[in-house]
Amino acid sequence: MARRPATPLEATRANRPGPGPARKASRRRPSRGGGRLWRFVVSVFLLLGLGMAGWLVSIARDLPDTSGLIEVERAPSLAFYDHEGRLIARRGSAHGRLAVIEELPDYVTDAVMAVEDRRFYSHFGVDLIGTARALLANIRAGRVVQGGSTLTQQLAKNLFLTSERTVQRKVQEVMLAFWLESRFTKDEILELYLNRVYFGGGAWGIEAAATRYFGKTASELNLGEAALLAGLLKAPSRYSPVNDAQRAAARATVVLDLMAQTGRITEQERIDAAQTPIRVSRGASSPGAQYFIDWVAQDTRALVGSHHGDLVVRTTLDVNAQRSAELAVSGIMDDPELALGAGEAALVALAHDGSVRAMVGGRNYATSQFNRAVLAHRQPGSAFKAFVYASAFEAGLTPDDIRDDAQIRLGDWSPQNYNDEYRGPMSLREAFSRSSNSVAVRIAEETGRGHVARLAARFGIESPQRVDRSLALGVHEVTPLEMASAYAPFANGGYRAPAYGIASIETREGEVLYAASPAAGEVVMDARTLAQMSDLLQTVVRSGTGRRAAVAGLAVGGKTGTTNDFRDAWFAGYAGDLVAVVWTGNDDNSQTLRATGGGPPARIFSAFMSGAPRSGLDAHPSRLPLQMAEPVAEAPSVVEPIPAEDPIAAFLAGLGRD
Repeated sequence: MARRPATPLEATRANRPGPGPARKASRRRPSRGGGRLWRFVVSVFLLLGLGMAGWLVSIARDLPDTSGLIEVERAPSLAFYDHEGRLIARRGSAHGRLAVIEELPDYVTDAVMAVEDRRFYSHFGVDLIGTARALLANIRAGRVVQGGSTLTQQLAKNLFLTSERTVQRKVQEVMLAFWLESRFTKDEILELYLNRVYFGGGAWGIEAAATRYFGKTASELNLGEAALLAGLLKAPSRYSPVNDAQRAAARATVVLDLMAQTGRITEQERIDAAQTPIRVSRGASSPGAQYFIDWVAQDTRALVGSHHGDLVVRTTLDVNAQRSAELAVSGIMDDPELALGAGEAALVALAHDGSVRAMVGGRNYATSQFNRAVLAHRQPGSAFKAFVYASAFEAGLTPDDIRDDAQIRLGDWSPQNYNDEYRGPMSLREAFSRSSNSVAVRIAEETGRGHVARLAARFGIESPQRVDRSLALGVHEVTPLEMASAYAPFANGGYRAPAYGIASIETREGEVLYAASPAAGEVVMDARTLAQMSDLLQTVVRSGTGRRAAVAGLAVGGKTGTTNDFRDAWFAGYAGDLVAVVWTGNDDNSQTLRATGGGPPARIFSAFMSGAPRSGLDAHPSRLPLQMAEPVAEAPSVVEPIPAEDPIAAFLAGLGRD
């Protein structure tokens, strides 16, 4: 019988392995899906690697040119010294001469490495340990509190890169660090770093810093000075001994501790260095002297040209008097109860020949470089009355002459006294010491306004002075510098003394390119008028509005000045070897809290004169033959009197006070 064909299902069942002897199973082939995943992962990594390589190549292409690494481009520099030969400042190139590492004491380089890169001689440009430690500290703090850059990385950034914080800049920094390590020895890298790093105060490099802060070369630094300079590198402005001596000393102590902990100095060396006083150069300790430097720097190249290279400028400034001026200004102006709403101040002090010994152009040079001592034109108020009374005495009046301190009216103009108080008949001496407006206007009208204006110009007032009815009250603007120059004749025997600040200019080799001629002072005041004015000016300080300007042990003469609405306050006067003018007020010409010339300015004047040197500052003009200088026929700054009906005159009523 024939068999029927097997159905598909039966055939399938027949092919299944039965319960009989097991047949050896064949090995399964691996799934193709796993191979595809592996190839995908490899491809991704290859693509990422190629992308990273391309990115690095693109970054490398943007690396700056390193061909000029060794050369330091120096512009011609100006070194400014005071009248005793003490360095005040440098302008132009901020770099000193290049330091040679073999000439530096070991503790100079050890101090820098202790705070900036302890493993400098053991890493290859990047300190992995330091980087990991800084990263961990930053993660814990949740912000950047530590940096892991090596000296080599810092050098790369200082030489070639900006300070922006981006991944690209950091990668470039690492690349350049590797390049520097392959190109130079460790000593060469350290030497490059010391010559290029910024130490604050405009000083780039260890040599410039040693000169800037200590007036010596880097090879002459002691251990404490080296620690102080190394401490500046973290934050030059914050730890500057000029800005905060105590903070700088504390930072130097930290550096010494690190040097001892890392075995770079012994414990006894640390103690000895900490106990040795660090003396900062007097010029460096007077940041306000930069106002004076700005003033003389603009004239230096004009006097000798620009083709002489480095120059030495010997000035008339005295750093001790300058420091006293800065302390006097800050001591009063930093106290709101004494400043009385005045936000700014200026002080300028001259020797009797007009040489500037101190100049403060504002409270803080870093905040504002506007030199108020030279550039600010403000109303002098009653400080101008010195010229009114001098002209009256030249016309024949005397301090004992009597005038009525009562309201006076000139057409539609009636000036007022301070607080609208009038005391009736009084001597000119008393009227001057009390700063009577009505008496000042009376004698100006008697003498002639034109004569008053010409005398002021003859003494040194260069700003235009309108010959109007309010001239006697000091309503026309002047600068503190020209006021100081114009007050000098009251102190020096009656001689004109134009202000100047440059004594000589030399090349670095000592060739004298310019020397100021001895001041040939014209006689601008006769002996009788001088004696009478000395009487009045000293009475102001003894018993008048300027009592706060008194200085123990010195004969002081001067005059206060306050303008309308208490916007400007002045004291102009002299003591010992100096003439000084102080102004306080606000840059926007806003009102103060009733600050008068007998308040903040007089206090600053007294503090300055009390702290300034009592000797070594005097300088007299070379006397011309004892004859009066010819009166100015018509001073260029004088204009014709304004008509009585001028409506502006009414507005000027009562402007001059104090």
